[in-house]
Amino acid sequence: MLTIKSFIFNPYQENTYLLYNESGNAIIIDPGMYGEHEQQEVVSFVADNKLQPKLLLNTHCHIDHVLGNSFVHERYGLLPQFHEGEVPILVAVQNYAPQMGIRYDISPIGETFLNDGDTIYLENDELEVILAPGHSPAHICFYSAHQKFLIGGDVLFRNSIGRTDLPGGNHQQLLDSIKSKLYTLPDDTVVYPGHGPSTTIGFEKNSNPFIRQ
Repeated sequence: MLTIKSFIFNPYQENTYLLYNESGNAIIIDPGMYGEHEQQEVVSFVADNKLQPKLLLNTHCHIDHVLGNSFVHERYGLLPQFHEGEVPILVAVQNYAPQMGIRYDISPIGETFLNDGDTIYLENDELEVILAPGHSPAHICFYSAHQKFLIGGDVLFRNSIGRTDLPGGNHQQLLDSIKSKLYTLPDDTVVYPGHGPSTTIGFEKNSNPFIRQ
């Protein structure tokens, strides 16, 4: 059974997630911590709960979701895992971060890439990789069928969807991803998005102004 801890980090108010099980093993998803204070918040939580981070995952590689990749790598020895199609998006961060006045420690690129349908294991707990492009070229989500939750990144928000005006974005592709990949999940699936409060698949199917079913 996975417990989900969320943090709100960096100027973009990004949701960083830490998932951990009864053994104390943990997965860090989209580490967005920016600066020493936010880094220490994660370190303290990990230490206070006697956790052992085992995996570092990125739903996608926009700046607000990878600001903490380098720190997590240095602190816990973890390389980020994401879809290979996000590599150009990650590489671009080091070029535009200075223009935005944001200090960015360059993220390493992992040796393992994730693909649609892959299963991620943390002992007995499983997360399925769901490819849902549109916000970014190779955005992925992480789905627990057993616990009925989705770490959704910037695909679907409460009463909103991810923006598609960034390089590699495609509005129709995003709508297609939501309809075919997310709205096919059980209605009581809890969605933990990259920004803002959690929601459910059923709620969004009935009320999302951008795409209903």
